[in-house]
Amino acid sequence: MAWWGTLLGGTLGYMFGGPLGALLGAALGRNFDQGLRKTGRAGAFRSGQQERVQAAFFTTTFSVMGHIAKADGRVTPDEISAAESIMARMQLDAQQRKAAVNLFNAGKDADFDLRAVLAQFRQECHRRRNLVQMFLEIQIATAMADGHLHAGEKKVLYSIGDQLGFDRAAIEHLFGFVEAGTAMDSGKSSLADAYEVLGVRPDADDAEVKKAYRRLMNQHHPDKLAAKGLPEEMMKLATEKTQEIKSAYEQIKRSRG
Repeated sequence: MAWWGTLLGGTLGYMFGGPLGALLGAALGRNFDQGLRKTGRAGAFRSGQQERVQAAFFTTTFSVMGHIAKADGRVTPDEISAAESIMARMQLDAQQRKAAVNLFNAGKDADFDLRAVLAQFRQECHRRRNLVQMFLEIQIATAMADGHLHAGEKKVLYSIGDQLGFDRAAIEHLFGFVEAGTAMDSGKSSLADAYEVLGVRPDADDAEVKKAYRRLMNQHHPDKLAAKGLPEEMMKLATEKTQEIKSAYEQIKRSRG
């Protein structure tokens, strides 16, 4: 929780501006609006770089989650439950949870500036593609929480992916990856789900399957994501994802004898 302590201590608040700073400040009842002018452009990396990326990830995750949940016209109980489940799995303290709920609600507002929020988030992440992909996977999983990916949600997710450097084909792949991973996590997966998680065809040879497995484990390794700026509180989500990937690989190996 180092980034959170830094934030509440005032140091991060001093340096964090832009739309993300405004959102986080409002969620905490603080004024971070001066941060952007005091430190230069929002993407500048100075002291506290790691904490800054962590704060940006936390802020963007929950505000965009609220925006996507509202994309189909209404926020369903399943979507609220999914957001609450993520908060619970992150073991947020009372103050962090309150901030996450406030950010989620801010994302539902009609005047939420998705484009500006994503622009700063991409700057802050500074080519950390695996970290951005983890963000997208969380958003897709939340959108799928009610068992349906509505047209409005898909449209928003495609737009988010495009702005963050993921084309439509990449987002389509993540749809399948997240859905199959959820099946792996539930213990009710099929062999087809296992191949979908690894992103390989059933006729792929053993070497190709192993290569895909190692690539995905590297992309989702909790320690590597933490080093890139994943908040400590979200490490459990990354760990769960690596367990899904490992389960898929083990299921495929068993099927091949």
